[in-house]
Amino acid sequence: MDQCIPRSGMAATSPSEEIEMRVEEGIAWLRPRLVELLRGFAEGPRNPASFFAFELTLVTLLRDFGRELLQSFLNGLEGDGQLLAHHVVYQGQGYRRLGKKTRNAYVASLLGTVELWRFPYRFWDPSVKEPSIFPLELELGLVQGITPALADQIGRRMAEAGATQDRVLTWLKAEHHVALGAGRLRKVVAALHEGLELHRQTTQVDVLQDALQQASEEPGNRKPVVAVGRDGVTLCEYAHRFWEVATTATVSIIDRTGKRLVTVTLACPPELGQAEMTKMLTDLLMELLARWEGPLPTLAYISDSGNQETNYFSNVLSRMRHPRTKKRLKWQRVVDFYHAAQRIGTMSEVLFGKDTSKGKKWTRRMLKTLKSKPRGAKRLLHSAASYAKRTKQSDTAEKDFQRAYNYIRKRTRWMHYHDYKKRRIPIGSGVTEAACKTVFAQRLKLSGMRWTATGAKHILTLRTILLSHAWEGTFGRYLATRKSLMPTPYAQVSLETGKIAA
Repeated sequence: MDQCIPRSGMAATSPSEEIEMRVEEGIAWLRPRLVELLRGFAEGPRNPASFFAFELTLVTLLRDFGRELLQSFLNGLEGDGQLLAHHVVYQGQGYRRLGKKTRNAYVASLLGTVELWRFPYRFWDPSVKEPSIFPLELELGLVQGITPALADQIGRRMAEAGATQDRVLTWLKAEHHVALGAGRLRKVVAALHEGLELHRQTTQVDVLQDALQQASEEPGNRKPVVAVGRDGVTLCEYAHRFWEVATTATVSIIDRTGKRLVTVTLACPPELGQAEMTKMLTDLLMELLARWEGPLPTLAYISDSGNQETNYFSNVLSRMRHPRTKKRLKWQRVVDFYHAAQRIGTMSEVLFGKDTSKGKKWTRRMLKTLKSKPRGAKRLLHSAASYAKRTKQSDTAEKDFQRAYNYIRKRTRWMHYHDYKKRRIPIGSGVTEAACKTVFAQRLKLSGMRWTATGAKHILTLRTILLSHAWEGTFGRYLATRKSLMPTPYAQVSLETGKIAA
Protein backbone atom coordinates (compact mmCIF):
# COMPACT_ATOMS: atom_id res chain seq x y z
CA MET A 1 0.00 0.00 0.00
CA ASP A 2 1.42 3.41 -0.97
CA GLN A 3 1.67 6.41 1.30
CA CYS A 4 -1.53 8.01 0.06
CA ILE A 5 -4.73 7.52 2.01
CA PRO A 6 -6.33 4.15 1.03
CA ARG A 7 -9.21 4.67 -1.32
CA SER A 8 -10.98 1.39 -0.76
CA GLY A 9 -13.18 0.49 2.17
CA MET A 10 -16.40 -0.58 0.52
CA ALA A 11 -18.99 -2.47 2.50
CA ALA A 12 -18.45 -6.22 2.98
CA THR A 13 -17.42 -6.97 -0.59
CA SER A 14 -14.01 -6.56 -2.15
CA PRO A 15 -13.28 -3.43 -4.20
CA SER A 16 -13.35 -5.49 -7.39
CA GLU A 17 -16.76 -6.97 -6.59
CA GLU A 18 -18.08 -3.52 -5.63
CA ILE A 19 -16.96 -2.07 -8.95
CA GLU A 20 -18.54 -4.92 -10.92
CA MET A 21 -21.77 -4.40 -9.00
CA ARG A 22 -21.85 -0.68 -9.79
CA VAL A 23 -21.20 -1.30 -13.47
CA GLU A 24 -23.92 -3.95 -13.64
CA GLU A 25 -26.38 -1.63 -11.96
CA GLY A 26 -25.55 1.09 -14.45
CA ILE A 27 -25.93 -1.21 -17.43
CA ALA A 28 -29.22 -2.52 -16.03
CA TRP A 29 -30.46 1.08 -15.92
CA LEU A 30 -29.18 1.85 -19.42
CA ARG A 31 -30.26 -1.30 -21.30
CA PRO A 32 -34.06 -0.82 -21.37
CA ARG A 33 -33.70 2.84 -22.29
CA LEU A 34 -31.38 2.00 -25.15
CA VAL A 35 -33.70 -0.72 -26.41
CA GLU A 36 -36.68 1.63 -26.30
CA LEU A 37 -34.80 4.39 -28.12
CA LEU A 38 -33.42 2.15 -30.85
CA ARG A 39 -36.72 0.34 -31.37
CA GLY A 40 -38.57 3.64 -31.63
CA PHE A 41 -36.29 4.84 -34.42
CA ALA A 42 -36.23 1.51 -36.26
CA GLU A 43 -40.05 1.13 -36.27
CA GLY A 44 -40.90 4.78 -36.86
CA PRO A 45 -40.57 6.93 -39.96
CA ARG A 46 -36.94 7.33 -41.05
CA ASN A 47 -36.05 10.77 -42.33
CA PRO A 48 -33.39 13.40 -41.59
CA ALA A 49 -35.48 15.06 -38.89
CA SER A 50 -36.16 11.82 -37.00
CA PHE A 51 -32.51 10.78 -37.26
CA PHE A 52 -31.43 14.18 -35.98
CA ALA A 53 -33.65 13.79 -32.91
CA PHE A 54 -32.54 10.18 -32.43
CA GLU A 55 -28.84 11.04 -32.42
CA LEU A 56 -29.25 13.90 -29.95
CA THR A 57 -31.29 11.72 -27.62
CA LEU A 58 -28.70 8.94 -27.83
CA VAL A 59 -25.87 11.30 -26.93
CA THR A 60 -27.85 12.69 -23.98
CA LEU A 61 -28.69 9.18 -22.76
CA LEU A 62 -25.06 8.03 -22.90
CA ARG A 63 -23.92 11.19 -21.15
CA ASP A 64 -26.47 10.65 -18.37
CA PHE A 65 -25.28 7.06 -18.02
CA GLY A 66 -21.65 8.14 -17.84
CA ARG A 67 -22.36 10.88 -15.35
CA GLU A 68 -24.32 8.59 -13.03
CA LEU A 69 -21.66 5.89 -13.29
CA LEU A 70 -18.91 8.40 -12.53
CA GLN A 71 -20.80 9.79 -9.56
CA SER A 72 -21.55 6.33 -8.15
CA PHE A 73 -17.95 5.24 -8.59
CA LEU A 74 -16.38 8.33 -7.01
CA ASN A 75 -18.72 8.23 -4.01
CA GLY A 76 -17.71 4.65 -3.31
CA LEU A 77 -13.96 5.24 -3.32
CA GLU A 78 -13.73 6.10 0.40
CA GLY A 79 -16.40 3.62 1.47
CA ASP A 80 -17.52 4.10 5.04
CA GLY A 81 -14.13 5.47 6.07
CA GLN A 82 -13.06 2.53 8.19
CA LEU A 83 -9.94 1.92 6.10
CA LEU A 84 -8.96 5.58 5.86
CA ALA A 85 -6.18 7.03 7.98
CA HIS A 86 -7.42 8.83 11.09
CA HIS A 87 -4.63 11.44 10.98
CA VAL A 88 -2.74 12.80 8.00
CA VAL A 89 0.00 15.33 7.35
CA TYR A 90 -0.60 17.86 4.59
CA GLN A 91 1.93 20.59 3.73
CA GLY A 92 3.66 20.02 7.04
CA GLN A 93 0.52 20.27 9.20
CA GLY A 94 -1.59 17.63 10.89
CA TYR A 95 -5.26 16.93 10.24
CA ARG A 96 -7.81 14.59 11.85
CA ARG A 97 -10.59 12.78 10.00
CA LEU A 98 -14.16 13.67 10.94
CA GLY A 99 -16.82 11.03 11.35
CA LYS A 100 -19.22 11.93 8.52
CA LYS A 101 -18.92 12.70 4.86
CA THR A 102 -19.89 16.11 3.56
CA ARG A 103 -21.20 16.96 0.12
CA ASN A 104 -19.64 18.85 -2.72
CA ALA A 105 -22.64 19.31 -4.98
CA TYR A 106 -20.85 21.06 -7.82
CA VAL A 107 -18.00 18.89 -9.10
CA ALA A 108 -17.80 19.69 -12.81
CA SER A 109 -16.68 16.98 -15.23
CA LEU A 110 -16.72 16.30 -18.96
CA LEU A 111 -19.94 14.38 -18.38
CA GLY A 112 -21.66 17.11 -16.40
CA THR A 113 -21.98 18.13 -12.77
CA VAL A 114 -21.84 15.37 -10.15
CA GLU A 115 -22.26 15.27 -6.37
CA LEU A 116 -19.22 14.09 -4.44
CA TRP A 117 -19.51 12.87 -0.85
CA ARG A 118 -16.12 12.79 0.86
CA PHE A 119 -14.58 12.77 4.33
CA PRO A 120 -13.23 16.10 5.61
CA TYR A 121 -10.04 16.31 7.68
CA ARG A 122 -9.86 19.12 10.27
CA PHE A 123 -6.72 20.87 11.49
CA TRP A 124 -5.37 19.41 14.73
CA ASP A 125 -5.53 22.67 16.69
CA PRO A 126 -9.23 23.63 16.91
CA SER A 127 -8.33 27.12 18.12
CA VAL A 128 -6.76 27.89 14.74
CA LYS A 129 -9.23 28.67 11.97
CA GLU A 130 -7.59 26.54 9.30
CA PRO A 131 -9.91 25.26 6.52
CA SER A 132 -10.55 21.53 6.38
CA ILE A 133 -8.96 19.49 3.61
CA PHE A 134 -10.54 16.77 1.52
CA PRO A 135 -7.94 14.13 0.61
CA LEU A 136 -10.15 12.53 -2.03
CA GLU A 137 -10.43 15.80 -3.91
CA LEU A 138 -6.67 16.21 -3.72
CA GLU A 139 -6.15 12.68 -5.03
CA LEU A 140 -8.50 13.32 -7.93
CA GLY A 141 -6.71 16.57 -8.74
CA LEU A 142 -9.80 18.78 -8.71
CA VAL A 143 -9.16 22.41 -9.67
CA GLN A 144 -11.75 24.68 -8.03
CA GLY A 145 -14.07 21.65 -7.99
CA ILE A 146 -13.39 20.84 -11.66
CA THR A 147 -11.92 17.54 -12.86
CA PRO A 148 -8.50 17.62 -14.56
CA ALA A 149 -9.97 16.50 -17.89
CA LEU A 150 -12.47 19.37 -17.95
CA ALA A 151 -9.89 21.85 -16.61
CA ASP A 152 -7.66 20.86 -19.53
CA GLN A 153 -10.45 21.67 -21.99
CA ILE A 154 -11.28 24.94 -20.24
CA GLY A 155 -7.65 26.02 -20.36
CA ARG A 156 -7.44 25.28 -24.07
CA ARG A 157 -10.69 27.12 -24.78
CA MET A 158 -9.66 30.18 -22.79
CA ALA A 159 -6.37 30.28 -24.70
CA GLU A 160 -7.91 30.05 -28.18
CA ALA A 161 -8.17 32.99 -30.55
CA GLY A 162 -11.43 34.89 -30.18
CA ALA A 163 -12.24 33.38 -26.78
CA THR A 164 -14.09 35.37 -24.13
CA GLN A 165 -15.48 34.46 -20.72
CA ASP A 166 -19.03 34.48 -22.05
CA ARG A 167 -18.18 32.24 -24.97
CA VAL A 168 -16.41 29.70 -22.77
CA LEU A 169 -19.23 29.68 -20.22
CA THR A 170 -21.77 29.20 -23.02
CA TRP A 171 -19.70 26.36 -24.47
CA LEU A 172 -19.49 24.65 -21.07
CA LYS A 173 -23.26 24.81 -20.68
CA ALA A 174 -24.01 23.54 -24.19
CA GLU A 175 -21.29 20.93 -24.56
CA HIS A 176 -20.87 19.57 -21.02
CA HIS A 177 -24.02 20.72 -19.19
CA VAL A 178 -21.85 22.53 -16.65
CA ALA A 179 -22.94 25.91 -15.28
CA LEU A 180 -20.08 28.04 -13.96
CA GLY A 181 -19.97 31.65 -12.92
CA ALA A 182 -17.41 34.11 -14.27
CA GLY A 183 -15.72 34.33 -10.87
CA ARG A 184 -15.19 30.58 -10.65
CA LEU A 185 -13.92 30.49 -14.22
CA ARG A 186 -11.33 33.16 -13.44
CA LYS A 187 -10.19 31.16 -10.41
CA VAL A 188 -9.75 28.08 -12.62
CA VAL A 189 -7.68 30.09 -15.10
CA ALA A 190 -5.55 31.50 -12.26
CA ALA A 191 -4.95 28.02 -10.86
CA LEU A 192 -3.99 26.69 -14.30
CA HIS A 193 -1.62 29.60 -14.84
CA GLU A 194 0.05 28.96 -11.49
CA GLY A 195 0.45 25.25 -12.18
CA LEU A 196 1.41 25.37 -15.86
CA GLU A 197 3.85 28.29 -15.63
CA LEU A 198 6.11 26.13 -13.45
CA HIS A 199 6.62 23.73 -16.37
CA ARG A 200 6.24 26.04 -19.36
CA GLN A 201 9.94 26.67 -19.92
CA THR A 202 10.97 23.04 -19.57
CA THR A 203 8.35 21.87 -22.06
CA GLN A 204 9.10 24.66 -24.53
CA VAL A 205 12.76 23.66 -24.42
CA ASP A 206 11.68 20.06 -25.12
CA VAL A 207 9.87 21.29 -28.25
CA LEU A 208 12.90 23.30 -29.42
CA GLN A 209 15.35 20.51 -28.63
CA ASP A 210 13.37 17.94 -30.61
CA ALA A 211 13.23 20.29 -33.61
CA LEU A 212 16.95 21.08 -33.31
CA GLN A 213 17.73 17.37 -33.23
CA GLN A 214 15.63 16.87 -36.36
CA ALA A 215 17.38 19.75 -38.13
CA SER A 216 20.83 18.46 -37.17
CA GLU A 217 20.14 14.99 -38.56
CA GLU A 218 19.14 16.29 -41.98
CA PRO A 219 21.79 16.40 -44.75
CA GLY A 220 23.23 19.72 -45.87
CA ASN A 221 26.26 21.98 -45.62
CA ARG A 222 24.57 24.72 -43.61
CA LYS A 223 24.15 24.81 -39.87
CA PRO A 224 20.69 24.77 -38.31
CA VAL A 225 19.69 28.18 -36.96
CA VAL A 226 18.23 29.20 -33.63
CA ALA A 227 16.40 32.41 -34.58
CA VAL A 228 15.30 34.74 -31.77
CA GLY A 229 13.05 37.76 -32.08
CA ARG A 230 11.45 40.28 -29.74
CA ASP A 231 8.85 42.99 -30.23
CA GLY A 232 6.30 45.14 -28.44
CA VAL A 233 2.55 45.66 -28.83
CA THR A 234 0.15 48.09 -27.16
CA LEU A 235 -2.41 46.75 -24.69
CA CYS A 236 -5.13 48.68 -22.86
CA GLU A 237 -4.96 48.49 -19.07
CA TYR A 238 -8.33 48.32 -17.30
CA ALA A 239 -8.06 50.50 -14.21
CA HIS A 240 -6.87 53.73 -15.83
CA ARG A 241 -7.58 53.02 -19.52
CA PHE A 242 -3.93 53.52 -20.44
CA TRP A 243 -2.45 52.01 -23.58
CA GLU A 244 0.87 50.48 -22.57
CA VAL A 245 3.47 48.38 -24.35
CA ALA A 246 3.33 44.64 -23.75
CA THR A 247 6.06 42.35 -25.11
CA THR A 248 6.33 39.16 -27.06
CA ALA A 249 9.32 37.06 -28.08
CA THR A 250 9.83 34.06 -30.33
CA VAL A 251 12.45 31.34 -30.63
CA SER A 252 12.44 29.37 -33.88
CA ILE A 253 14.43 26.44 -35.18
CA ILE A 254 15.44 26.75 -38.86
CA ASP A 255 16.71 23.63 -40.64
CA ARG A 256 19.62 23.45 -43.08
CA THR A 257 17.40 24.36 -46.03
CA GLY A 258 15.99 27.47 -44.38
CA LYS A 259 12.65 25.90 -43.41
CA ARG A 260 11.21 26.92 -40.05
CA LEU A 261 10.43 23.73 -38.13
CA VAL A 262 8.89 25.11 -34.95
CA THR A 263 8.43 28.35 -33.03
CA VAL A 264 7.82 28.80 -29.34
CA THR A 265 6.34 32.05 -28.08
CA LEU A 266 6.72 34.10 -24.91
CA ALA A 267 4.58 37.04 -23.85
CA CYS A 268 4.35 39.46 -20.93
CA PRO A 269 1.83 42.13 -19.98
CA PRO A 270 3.03 45.75 -19.91
CA GLU A 271 5.93 46.30 -17.54
CA LEU A 272 8.31 49.20 -17.02
CA GLY A 273 11.71 48.18 -18.37
CA GLN A 274 10.45 44.78 -19.60
CA ALA A 275 12.68 42.98 -17.09
CA GLU A 276 10.38 39.95 -16.87
CA MET A 277 10.50 39.33 -20.62
CA THR A 278 14.29 39.68 -20.58
CA LYS A 279 14.53 37.06 -17.84
CA MET A 280 12.03 34.67 -19.47
CA LEU A 281 13.74 34.78 -22.86
CA THR A 282 17.26 34.54 -21.44
CA ASP A 283 16.37 31.62 -19.16
CA LEU A 284 14.77 29.76 -22.07
CA LEU A 285 17.85 30.21 -24.28
CA MET A 286 20.25 29.23 -21.51
CA GLU A 287 18.34 26.04 -20.73
CA LEU A 288 18.21 25.13 -24.43
CA LEU A 289 21.97 25.62 -24.81
CA ALA A 290 22.68 23.77 -21.57
CA ARG A 291 20.68 20.73 -22.68
CA TRP A 292 21.84 20.68 -26.30
CA GLU A 293 24.91 18.43 -26.68
CA GLY A 294 25.28 18.50 -30.46
CA PRO A 295 27.29 20.94 -32.60
CA LEU A 296 26.43 24.53 -31.79
CA PRO A 297 23.89 25.91 -34.29
CA THR A 298 23.97 29.38 -35.79
CA LEU A 299 22.56 31.85 -33.28
CA ALA A 300 20.66 34.77 -34.80
CA TYR A 301 18.68 37.67 -33.35
CA ILE A 302 16.26 39.30 -35.79
CA SER A 303 14.27 42.37 -34.76
CA ASP A 304 13.61 45.99 -35.54
CA SER A 305 15.72 48.70 -33.93
CA GLY A 306 13.50 49.71 -31.03
CA ASN A 307 15.20 50.65 -27.77
CA GLN A 308 14.24 47.52 -25.86
CA GLU A 309 15.03 45.23 -28.79
CA THR A 310 18.45 46.83 -29.32
CA ASN A 311 19.27 46.91 -25.61
CA TYR A 312 18.53 43.21 -25.27
CA PHE A 313 21.15 42.42 -27.90
CA SER A 314 23.70 44.89 -26.53
CA ASN A 315 23.29 44.07 -22.84
CA VAL A 316 22.41 40.39 -22.87
CA LEU A 317 23.00 38.44 -26.07
CA SER A 318 26.31 40.02 -27.05
CA ARG A 319 27.65 39.19 -23.57
CA MET A 320 26.10 35.75 -23.24
CA ARG A 321 28.37 32.80 -22.48
CA HIS A 322 27.66 29.14 -23.04
CA PRO A 323 26.20 27.70 -19.82
CA ARG A 324 28.54 24.69 -19.91
CA THR A 325 31.75 25.76 -21.64
CA LYS A 326 31.58 29.40 -20.46
CA LYS A 327 32.84 30.54 -23.88
CA ARG A 328 31.45 33.76 -25.31
CA LEU A 329 28.63 33.01 -27.74
CA LYS A 330 28.52 34.66 -31.16
CA TRP A 331 25.08 36.00 -31.94
CA GLN A 332 24.36 37.33 -35.40
CA ARG A 333 22.34 40.53 -35.13
CA VAL A 334 19.96 41.12 -38.06
CA VAL A 335 17.96 44.31 -38.52
CA ASP A 336 14.58 43.44 -39.96
CA PHE A 337 14.71 43.86 -43.75
CA TYR A 338 11.19 45.21 -44.00
CA HIS A 339 11.87 48.07 -41.59
CA ALA A 340 14.88 48.96 -43.75
CA ALA A 341 12.69 48.75 -46.85
CA GLN A 342 10.39 51.40 -45.39
CA ARG A 343 13.34 53.80 -45.23
CA ILE A 344 14.07 53.17 -48.90
CA GLY A 345 10.50 54.20 -49.68
CA THR A 346 10.90 57.38 -47.64
CA MET A 347 14.12 58.35 -49.45
CA SER A 348 12.56 57.58 -52.83
CA GLU A 349 9.62 59.87 -52.13
CA VAL A 350 11.94 62.71 -51.17
CA LEU A 351 14.28 62.24 -54.13
CA PHE A 352 11.80 61.54 -56.91
CA GLY A 353 8.39 62.55 -55.61
CA LYS A 354 5.44 60.45 -54.55
CA ASP A 355 4.30 57.65 -56.90
CA THR A 356 6.59 58.65 -59.76
CA SER A 357 7.77 56.13 -62.34
CA LYS A 358 11.41 56.98 -61.74
CA GLY A 359 10.98 56.66 -58.01
CA LYS A 360 9.31 53.26 -58.27
CA LYS A 361 12.11 51.95 -60.51
CA TRP A 362 14.78 53.22 -58.12
CA THR A 363 12.96 51.72 -55.15
CA ARG A 364 12.70 48.29 -56.80
CA ARG A 365 16.37 48.38 -57.81
CA MET A 366 17.52 49.41 -54.33
CA LEU A 367 15.40 46.78 -52.62
CA LYS A 368 16.97 44.13 -54.82
CA THR A 369 20.43 45.55 -54.19
CA LEU A 370 19.95 45.64 -50.41
CA LYS A 371 18.54 42.13 -50.30
CA SER A 372 20.63 40.25 -52.85
CA LYS A 373 23.93 42.05 -53.48
CA PRO A 374 27.13 41.87 -51.42
CA ARG A 375 27.61 45.10 -49.46
CA GLY A 376 24.05 46.00 -50.48
CA ALA A 377 23.52 48.59 -47.74
CA LYS A 378 26.59 50.60 -48.75
CA ARG A 379 25.59 50.48 -52.40
CA LEU A 380 22.16 51.77 -51.44
CA LEU A 381 23.64 54.63 -49.41
CA HIS A 382 26.00 55.60 -52.20
CA SER A 383 23.15 55.74 -54.75
CA ALA A 384 20.89 57.72 -52.40
CA ALA A 385 23.64 60.21 -51.56
CA SER A 386 24.48 60.81 -55.22
CA TYR A 387 20.86 61.60 -56.08
CA ALA A 388 20.48 63.77 -52.96
CA LYS A 389 23.32 66.04 -54.11
CA ARG A 390 21.47 66.74 -57.35
CA THR A 391 18.03 67.23 -55.76
CA LYS A 392 16.83 70.42 -54.13
CA GLN A 393 14.76 69.64 -51.03
CA SER A 394 12.70 71.55 -48.53
CA ASP A 395 13.80 71.62 -44.91
CA THR A 396 11.11 69.09 -43.94
CA ALA A 397 12.00 66.75 -46.79
CA GLU A 398 15.68 67.07 -45.94
CA LYS A 399 15.00 65.99 -42.35
CA ASP A 400 12.93 63.02 -43.53
CA PHE A 401 15.67 61.99 -45.94
CA GLN A 402 18.43 62.27 -43.34
CA ARG A 403 16.43 60.35 -40.78
CA ALA A 404 15.88 57.45 -43.21
CA TYR A 405 19.44 57.64 -44.54
CA ASN A 406 20.98 57.58 -41.05
CA TYR A 407 18.78 54.68 -40.00
CA ILE A 408 20.49 52.51 -42.61
CA ARG A 409 23.95 54.10 -42.26
CA LYS A 410 24.14 53.36 -38.53
CA ARG A 411 23.06 49.74 -38.99
CA THR A 412 24.91 48.60 -42.11
CA ARG A 413 26.90 46.01 -40.12
CA TRP A 414 23.60 44.26 -39.37
CA MET A 415 22.23 44.44 -42.92
CA HIS A 416 24.35 41.88 -44.78
CA TYR A 417 21.23 40.21 -46.12
CA HIS A 418 23.06 38.58 -49.04
CA ASP A 419 25.28 36.73 -46.56
CA TYR A 420 22.40 35.92 -44.19
CA LYS A 421 20.41 34.27 -46.98
CA LYS A 422 23.37 32.05 -47.89
CA ARG A 423 23.62 30.98 -44.25
CA ARG A 424 19.84 30.35 -44.08
CA ILE A 425 19.40 33.08 -41.47
CA PRO A 426 15.99 34.79 -41.69
CA ILE A 427 16.25 38.43 -42.78
CA GLY A 428 12.81 39.46 -41.55
CA SER A 429 11.16 39.45 -38.13
CA GLY A 430 7.83 38.41 -39.62
CA VAL A 431 7.34 35.49 -37.24
CA THR A 432 7.74 37.83 -34.24
CA GLU A 433 5.51 40.48 -35.80
CA ALA A 434 2.94 37.75 -36.41
CA ALA A 435 3.19 36.69 -32.76
CA CYS A 436 2.03 40.18 -31.77
CA LYS A 437 -1.11 39.45 -33.75
CA THR A 438 -1.66 35.81 -32.81
CA VAL A 439 -0.83 36.18 -29.12
CA PHE A 440 -2.30 39.59 -28.35
CA ALA A 441 -4.58 40.89 -31.11
CA GLN A 442 -6.52 37.65 -31.64
CA ARG A 443 -7.13 37.08 -27.94
CA LEU A 444 -6.57 40.18 -25.80
CA LYS A 445 -7.50 43.00 -28.19
CA LEU A 446 -11.01 42.03 -29.22
CA SER A 447 -13.77 44.62 -29.27
CA GLY A 448 -14.23 46.30 -25.89
CA MET A 449 -11.62 44.24 -24.04
CA ARG A 450 -9.73 45.82 -21.14
CA TRP A 451 -7.24 43.95 -18.97
CA THR A 452 -5.62 44.03 -15.58
CA ALA A 453 -1.97 43.03 -15.57
CA THR A 454 -2.81 39.92 -13.54
CA GLY A 455 -5.66 38.80 -15.79
CA ALA A 456 -3.60 39.37 -18.92
CA LYS A 457 -0.69 37.42 -17.50
CA HIS A 458 -2.90 34.40 -16.75
CA ILE A 459 -4.27 34.29 -20.29
CA LEU A 460 -0.86 34.93 -21.86
CA THR A 461 0.61 31.93 -20.04
CA LEU A 462 -2.08 29.62 -21.38
CA ARG A 463 -1.99 31.11 -24.89
CA THR A 464 1.77 30.95 -25.35
CA ILE A 465 1.85 27.33 -24.17
CA LEU A 466 -0.90 26.46 -26.65
CA LEU A 467 0.73 28.31 -29.56
CA SER A 468 4.11 26.72 -28.79
CA HIS A 469 2.68 23.21 -29.32
CA ALA A 470 3.59 22.49 -25.71
CA TRP A 471 0.17 22.11 -24.10
CA GLU A 472 0.11 18.31 -23.75
CA GLY A 473 3.61 18.11 -22.30
CA THR A 474 3.09 21.03 -19.93
CA PHE A 475 -0.28 19.79 -18.67
CA GLY A 476 1.14 16.28 -18.23
CA ARG A 477 3.97 17.61 -16.08
CA TYR A 478 1.50 19.69 -14.10
CA LEU A 479 -0.62 16.63 -13.29
CA ALA A 480 2.44 14.56 -12.40
CA THR A 481 3.74 17.11 -9.90
CA ARG A 482 0.37 17.41 -8.18
CA LYS A 483 1.04 13.96 -6.72
CA SER A 484 3.47 15.62 -4.31
CA LEU A 485 0.53 17.55 -2.83
CA MET A 486 -1.14 14.40 -1.51
CA PRO A 487 -1.60 14.13 2.26
CA THR A 488 0.23 11.23 3.89
CA PRO A 489 -0.78 9.17 6.94
CA TYR A 490 0.68 10.61 10.12
CA ALA A 491 3.50 8.63 11.75
CA GLN A 492 6.01 9.64 14.39
CA VAL A 493 9.70 9.45 13.47
CA SER A 494 12.18 8.08 15.96
CA LEU A 495 14.97 10.61 16.56
CA GLU A 496 17.49 7.83 17.30
CA THR A 497 16.89 5.61 14.28
CA GLY A 498 15.12 7.91 11.85
CA LYS A 499 12.58 5.13 11.27
CA ILE A 500 8.80 5.36 11.50
CA ALA A 501 7.80 4.44 15.01
CA ALA A 502 4.03 4.44 14.30
